[in-house]
Amino acid sequence: MKYFRFLIFLFFIQPGAAQTGSWNIINTKLDLTEKWNLFGELQLRSLRFYDDFHYYEIKGGASFAISKASTISAGFGIFDTYSPGGNFKSPMVNDEWRSWIQFNMTQYEKRLKLEHRYRAEQRWTSDGFRNRFRYRINSALPLNNKKIEAGTYYLTASNEIFFTNRAPYFERNRVFLGAGYEFSPFFTLQAGYLHQFDYKISDETGKNFLQLSFLFEMQWKKKTGEKVPGGMD
Repeated sequence: MKYFRFLIFLFFIQPGAAQTGSWNIINTKLDLTEKWNLFGELQLRSLRFYDDFHYYEIKGGASFAISKASTISAGFGIFDTYSPGGNFKSPMVNDEWRSWIQFNMTQYEKRLKLEHRYRAEQRWTSDGFRNRFRYRINSALPLNNKKIEAGTYYLTASNEIFFTNRAPYFERNRVFLGAGYEFSPFFTLQAGYLHQFDYKISDETGKNFLQLSFLFEMQWKKKTGEKVPGGMD
């Protein structure tokens, strides 16, 4: 508990630093069967602490569990970026529609749970069509239970790289450090600090964010197994 409180303290003093924005996520998932689920996500981002909102995205899709440790997913969404210096200030920097397919693989190292995500995106942007490829490794470590379940505090960290099939190929890197609490099988709250490094791209701005995620999971049919909390991003 003392480590969890210390991390939360760090997250909430971070907005005092210059150019720290907010990154807000509402993620929902509906488990239809043991293997199939539907998901949806809404994101709202700002360049300053809950001011200068410049970006939103709305997306959703479906996932299929190939095995206990692997899933395949497909999704589609809208991703819009506005000019900096105000709340949804015109002109729009990027108006984008995106589809993707991804493969997730999980593994356990004692209590630590690791998730590897491989994603291929097809992007229809203001500058034309673009492909993008992403790899993310995400970790979750429960603190007061052996696994993440109702009443569990946990630490989480991830790193993701973005690249394309065009020179200079490397596009972006994201690093996230956070903590969360699962209130019930239905609701999990997660907060953390995200740093983003971009290589000469203009479809999104901002480097440092306080990320706050509200994660809802509904079950048409109860599923077994442990989950890795986190947004779709």
